[in-house]
Amino acid sequence: MTGVWALLGALAVAGAIGVLFKVREGRISRRDSSADSMDLPVPVRDLLAPGVTLVQLSTTFCAPCRHAKVILRDLADRTDGLTHAELDVTDLPDVAAQLGVMRTPTTLALTADGTEVLRVGGVPKRDSLLAALQPHLP
Repeated sequence: MTGVWALLGALAVAGAIGVLFKVREGRISRRDSSADSMDLPVPVRDLLAPGVTLVQLSTTFCAPCRHAKVILRDLADRTDGLTHAELDVTDLPDVAAQLGVMRTPTTLALTADGTEVLRVGGVPKRDSLLAALQPHLP
């Protein structure tokens, strides 16, 4: 009987962890506007364009990264002042660590001067992301 209770407990904990991950997927974190702009690594600085650049940090074998790429590229193609760039951090763990990236895909919205205005962990939700970016677009 103890084994049944242990199994039920393990299933409950696993279910709670799954719900937590689902809730956090695609959540937008806004940066404090009074915060200093971070010192960006060179590979990221080289990707910046006028307006807002969505820098997608991905890894080679990340399936959600491909889905995020489709959403971000389409959003950038349809929105003036918005650019999409992808950086594979598989071989650049120091870049990911410097940016505080713990998972892929992670998307950083950066202004032309390198100020981070928001970040998204996981696959972004198109409408929520566009609404959060509106104040920063021309």
